[in-house]
Amino acid sequence: MRADILLPESRPGDASTAAEPAWSHAEFETRLRERGRSYHIHHPFNMMLNSGRANAEQVRGWVANRFYYQIAIPIKDAAVLSNCPDPLVRRGWVQRILDHDGFELDGIRDEGGIEAWLRLAEAVGLTRAEVLDLRHVVPAMRYAVDAYVNFARRAPWQEAVCSSLTELFAPEIHKQRLATWPEHYGWIEPAGLHYFRSRVSQARRDVEQGLAITMAHFNTRAQQQRALEVLQFKLDILWAMNDAMAGRYGVSPA
Repeated sequence: MRADILLPESRPGDASTAAEPAWSHAEFETRLRERGRSYHIHHPFNMMLNSGRANAEQVRGWVANRFYYQIAIPIKDAAVLSNCPDPLVRRGWVQRILDHDGFELDGIRDEGGIEAWLRLAEAVGLTRAEVLDLRHVVPAMRYAVDAYVNFARRAPWQEAVCSSLTELFAPEIHKQRLATWPEHYGWIEPAGLHYFRSRVSQARRDVEQGLAITMAHFNTRAQQQRALEVLQFKLDILWAMNDAMAGRYGVSPA
């Protein structure tokens, strides 16, 4: 991961980039989506999980370590809100915190994604206590996740929003888990997979919001190039998280 991406200010880019015309929205979106080639769906550890080659320790290790990322997501989103002066953006973005932390309002109750992840943990044979106290989280996982949260705190809010566009690629990875895990890991309680089901639709909604903001605010070539750098930074974070788990639990051969 590049250290200079954590600088809060956007770099203006070199003179040649600054002089070039902005890409159209369609071209810009295409270039953002092309970054999916770096998404961790292609990481050997994730491919092992979704092809059924993982043993119980590897599955449990993934669930326990990813919990650290899950609890960081609403903290990251709160950082976006704290830096954003636009009430319309804040009004829409706060839904992401509710999605993960849950809510109860006027008789409507949603336990949220963090609770759903804890149920996944129980379904794979972990106790809530050992997941909540983070005893299984490896140092490299903490480092990667903390780097992402610190970026969201320090960067312009538009860049923090742009970094969330890894959600462009998330529905497919959740669909893979829903399609393959019941077949390969029959020992996992099916109800524990609810988190993946809920995120398929939520991720699509989040993408629409994140794309609209990114298209509106990154409208020069230099800014668009910066958006690509920011998205790549987040993709590198997700890849590094998988590197951390592969280093701790190994990758079973194909």
